[in-house]
This record gives sequence, structure tokens and C-alpha cells, in this order.
Amino acid sequence: MQIGRISTAMVTPFSASGAVDYDKTALLIEHLIANGSDSVVICGTTGESPTLTTVEKEELLTFTIKTVNKRIPVIAGTGSNSTAESIENTKMAERVGADGIMLVTPYYNKPDQKGLYAHFSTIALETTLPVLMYNIPGRSVINMLPETTIALSKVKNIRAIKEASGNLEQMATIIAGTDDSFAVYSGDDGLTLPLLAIGGNGVVSVAAHVVGNEMQKMIAAFGEGRTKEAAAMHRAFIPLFSALFVSPNPVPVKYALRKLNIDTGGVRLPLVGYGDQNIDFDKVWESFLKNELIFA
Repeated sequence: MQIGRISTAMVTPFSASGAVDYDKTALLIEHLIANGSDSVVICGTTGESPTLTTVEKEELLTFTIKTVNKRIPVIAGTGSNSTAESIENTKMAERVGADGIMLVTPYYNKPDQKGLYAHFSTIALETTLPVLMYNIPGRSVINMLPETTIALSKVKNIRAIKEASGNLEQMATIIAGTDDSFAVYSGDDGLTLPLLAIGGNGVVSVAAHVVGNEMQKMIAAFGEGRTKEAAAMHRAFIPLFSALFVSPNPVPVKYALRKLNIDTGGVRLPLVGYGDQNIDFDKVWESFLKNELIFA
């Protein structure tokens, strides 16, 4: 599974009636491919997966795979807090042609570390697709400990983890304890450069919807040894990254996309969207656009 440096956790575009809007989805896919996304994750948290029906998930994934047409990998979010349901979703993703799957740590039922190991390994054994695990304690309440991740990395097709714990020490422990073939991605845009600095692979990003090429520029600067330049760019990104999470994701990023004249519609309840203006975000965005280092 070639995730690349930046995988964008794609929002799900909706029509005015709240249905999945495939015309808007096609336009968004082209925008992401042209603007720095090495791969996309479909039906993840940013895609409002808790509000998508099983039928909608299959239709959206099928449409995305067809539209992308192998230009970049398409990773399907197939995890839930039910191991059996996750297996069903995974088999669907494999059937329609996904390049890989992303499995979130089970939420609400709060398994212990043994349960987490059993959950991920059981699903992985039911598919030939490569697996990207997703650890996000802020949403699932549980934290998958490094020793559990390290043990799971030995399962043949578990290839990577999206670490959204925000804990660089935890990420460093995972990197140190796994083979070079196992990839560690940040689930937080603001930790992209710090994770690269300790040996990580990249980010599963929300911000790449609006600044994907610019983030690739920062990553390239770091990779080429221009560390001071990369650090300055990182600092310039931080206010924008923060602004994209001033309210529940993906509300702010859908608003931000409208600033680029990319309409992805509103959000589904229980989320509620911004009005026509968000003064705080607008100020941050206008200031960011003036950064000569990024936009030279």
C-alpha cells in the first residue's frame, strides 16, 4: 500500500437535501489529486462515516475508485466497534477494488489491549488488502499502546498506523520497535514535521484539502535537508491547522473549501455548519496567504 507522504482524509460532499453529491465528489477528487494528495481515505471520520449508510459507503467507495482510475491509491475506512461488521465492510472494499483499508480502534465498547490485538488481527486475516490501523483516543476513548501496535505490525498485511494520539513519545516508541517496512503516520496535521523528524512517514491529513501542495513543499524542504526552511513553514502552518479544528471536523474544512470555490455542501446532523462567514477563520486564512516563504 503506497500511502505516500500525504494521504487526505476526504470529506463527503452533500447536496442541499443531504444526499451524497457525486458531481461535487468528482470535482473534489480532481482537486485533491492536483493539489498534493498522494492517496485518499474514503469513509473516515472526516468523511462523516458515522452518518453514512452501508449502501452509501459502498456507492461512494465504488464511485471514488472509478473516478480516481488508479491515479492514486484509494483507502477505505472499514472499521467500526464491531469486529464482524468491520470484516463485512472490508470484504466489500476488497470486492469493489480498494487499494487498502483503514481500521479505527473500537469506540464505545472500550476493549483492553488483548481485545485490540484480537480485533485488528482477526480482520487482517480475513482480507488480502493492506491494513492501515487508526489510533484516535480522543474519539474512541481508548489508547492502543505501543507494545500492542508493535505486536500487530508483525501480522503480514498490517502495514501502517495513523497515530492520532498526539503523543510523539508513543510514536517514537512504535518507530523504534517496528521494521522499516511498517509506516507511522500522524493523524494530526500539526505534528507532520515533528513526526518526520523522528523517523515517521507522513500524515493522514485534513488540511491537505486546502494546502496540500504547500504541505508537500514543507515535506520536500525537510527531505532535502533544508530543515530551517521546513521549520519556518511548519510554524506558518500552525495557526491554519488550529483554525481547521475550532469546531468539530469536518465543519471548518468544508468552510475552508468554499474559500477555494469548491462546494462540498454542508454537514449531517448531529454536526451543524458555519454560517456564511467565519471571521476568525477568514482572518487566519488571509494572513496565511501573505506568507512569502510558502507562496514564493
